[in-house]
Amino acid sequence: MKIRGLIIAVAVLAALSGTLYWSEHHKPQSTEQASADTPPKILSLNQADITKLDLRKLSGEDVALAKDNSGKWQMTAPRALPVDQPAVTQLLSSVSSLSSDRLLDEKAGDLKKYGLDQPALQVAITEKDNKTQKLLIGDDTPTGNAVYTKLDGDPRVFTLPSYSKNSINKNANDLRDKRLFSLEAEKISRIELIARKHYMEFGRSKDAWQIVKPRPLRADGAQVEGLVRTLVDAKMDLGPSDDAKKAAGAFASATPVATVKVTDSSGTQELQLRKKKDDYYAKSTAAEGVYKVSSQLGQELDKSLDDFRNKKIFDFGYSDPDKIELHDGSKAYLLTRSGQNWLSNGKKMDEISVTSLIDKLRDLAASKFVDSAFNPPLVDVTVVSNDGGRVEKVLVAKGSTGYIAKRENEPGQYEIESQAFADLLKAAADLKIATEPGK
Repeated sequence: MKIRGLIIAVAVLAALSGTLYWSEHHKPQSTEQASADTPPKILSLNQADITKLDLRKLSGEDVALAKDNSGKWQMTAPRALPVDQPAVTQLLSSVSSLSSDRLLDEKAGDLKKYGLDQPALQVAITEKDNKTQKLLIGDDTPTGNAVYTKLDGDPRVFTLPSYSKNSINKNANDLRDKRLFSLEAEKISRIELIARKHYMEFGRSKDAWQIVKPRPLRADGAQVEGLVRTLVDAKMDLGPSDDAKKAAGAFASATPVATVKVTDSSGTQELQLRKKKDDYYAKSTAAEGVYKVSSQLGQELDKSLDDFRNKKIFDFGYSDPDKIELHDGSKAYLLTRSGQNWLSNGKKMDEISVTSLIDKLRDLAASKFVDSAFNPPLVDVTVVSNDGGRVEKVLVAKGSTGYIAKRENEPGQYEIESQAFADLLKAAADLKIATEPGK
């Protein structure tokens, strides 16, 4: 037994010794070793402290940016221009935290072999303490996916990924404010649109748009908001061969498409749009010069008044009405909502049949707008919603090709298709009293 115990003890000791030997020879690399292999930072600055940025190019136009007293960035060269603030912020982010691909040379003697004796790009970064650092970017590496770079005054040469260079190597067109309206969409209160065949004006009260001219009409809010987005997103189409004189000449000989005036609390800005062959050109009071613009802007401003009118017959939308009254000749239907239930003459109505009628009213829309004489009405419908705050009364008469709807005390008439009108009357006729449980 003693011999057996001794053998077991020796085996355990051998196993422990083997484990210790393995662990000593298979230690993970330390964090110090990992960090030593990590490519060093070239620049690590506080982005908020940067006040000036100069991009000087061996070939191409130099660009200079400076922060004004209000903290906004402006372009000072090649000429004074407002800038695209998000684009400049992205550039500052790239410059302030710049990592190398790898450290190539601890102490470079000959900079010419890296193209750093006459760098393709020099970026001078000035901070609020007037301290300036200059980043030099030279030739591409043989693989073509990186460039040689160094800091002026630092003997080290690094390789920098090409995508990092591209995020820094910006020209004036990349950084300038290309908007044709310097207004915020939510602050716009009025739009005046003068086109070739029509004139219209929109006004906004809180979040609701109204057609003001040529006469007060209900506006399709989604369509007007689409116009607003198109205007605030309208930008200069600045190609690589942007020619101001050519654009001005094309604008002078082009056909006028529209003039649009946009107003917010700061004032009114105006844009003139013209078309020559398939190209559109714009001139704006918010930006000096004439510029080619997208065809989307031209198509949006060339719409008619009917494109912006509300085609829905009722405005209660997706809110639940409080009361519905429909008269069809000798037939009359009166529905009142009480909590979650609908009542008619004190009796609870079948929810499905009432919902069907509400859906038909909600979906009732014009196939087109008409201005013909209005015949004696066949049907009248009144819908009360918003806790009694909105009352809509609609009269429906026979038209020449379908049925004509007219909202009480409002101009304009709506032609509705015969089938849509028939479906509405059927939904009213199909109203029924709720079945009691167990019956």
